[in-house]
Amino acid sequence: MKRYLFTAICIMVATTALVAQGRKTLREWGFPTGIFETGRFNAITDVPGVTVGHVTCFEGDSIRTGVTAIVPHQGNIFRQKVPAAIYVGNGFGKIAGMTQVQELGNIETPVILTNTLSVAAGIEGAVRYTLMQPGCEYENSVNAVVGETNDGRLNKIRQMYITPEMVIDAIKNAHGGPVEQGNVGAGTGTICFGFKGGIGTSSRVLPESLGGYTIGVLVQTNYGGVLEIDGVQVGQQLEKYDFIDHLRRTENVDGSCMMVVITNAPLDSRNLERVAKRAMMGLAKTGGIASNGSGDYVIALSVAPENLIDSKANKYTSSVLANGMMSPIFAATIEATAEALWNSLFMAETMTGRNGNRVEALPVQKVLEMLRNR
Repeated sequence: MKRYLFTAICIMVATTALVAQGRKTLREWGFPTGIFETGRFNAITDVPGVTVGHVTCFEGDSIRTGVTAIVPHQGNIFRQKVPAAIYVGNGFGKIAGMTQVQELGNIETPVILTNTLSVAAGIEGAVRYTLMQPGCEYENSVNAVVGETNDGRLNKIRQMYITPEMVIDAIKNAHGGPVEQGNVGAGTGTICFGFKGGIGTSSRVLPESLGGYTIGVLVQTNYGGVLEIDGVQVGQQLEKYDFIDHLRRTENVDGSCMMVVITNAPLDSRNLERVAKRAMMGLAKTGGIASNGSGDYVIALSVAPENLIDSKANKYTSSVLANGMMSPIFAATIEATAEALWNSLFMAETMTGRNGNRVEALPVQKVLEMLRNR
């Protein structure tokens, strides 16, 4: 019980620290990217009904981990299932629930993100939460969707600190509006391009002439490559990028990235898979390479109310957007994914963790100068 109470306190501490130290997103620094407008919060929560909750675990000198829960709508998700697809950019990872999503084309729990050795806790927490919902009293099967990245450099990952209760707490405390980014939740101990990574989010709203749909993205960044920001070769200019270790021993190219894309456009699982593929193009815009040892997964969902799947119905009629209307959604997904990935770096702070390992934050002022002088 003591450990759990400490976790709740850490959520407030982490959020306050981000504000106190003046971390800002790329857009807040005056560098908007892409051609489409963002939603009000420039976050996945701009999609109606979507909420996000974090539990951040920061204890002693070696616990640097957490849980992030993305709740796609505010009804009973098991009873009103969500059309979904999962795309594998590179499969060196541990994602739970994927085969049933591929088979049935929907999800029935919140999406849970955590660390590699806590996927089991993520499953148990999501399942327990679902079984507690009214109308699920007699269910004997729940397909929990849980993704991960490995935070073992900063976090004592073998301790398996995350509990199912923390997962339930993250779901129950999920909220709309602004989303905490950087060193929070599942991004607490992650590393990206050799700098401190974390949670990032962004959104795009299409003009009415293109449907008026909202596309939101949330990411957990722990991957490598050669960092690019809005076309600027940041990693090369900072002389900090993967494969440079052939000249001097520095960073490791491997890592992972979880990307969650949610839209209110009425899409089926087939077109959601096409959307998910475009998120990988957003990762490429940041200089990510989906390396051999990287688990790069995209979970794409449609929360269009008319297409939620009633688990008790024998038949349902969906309204699905035509293929010819998909291109703007593809473009918006690429934009929002890239910006979410960049935001995870801009919002993260320097961290020291397990064995005294220290990972510096992105040197924001140097990067801003590069962007101004391009």
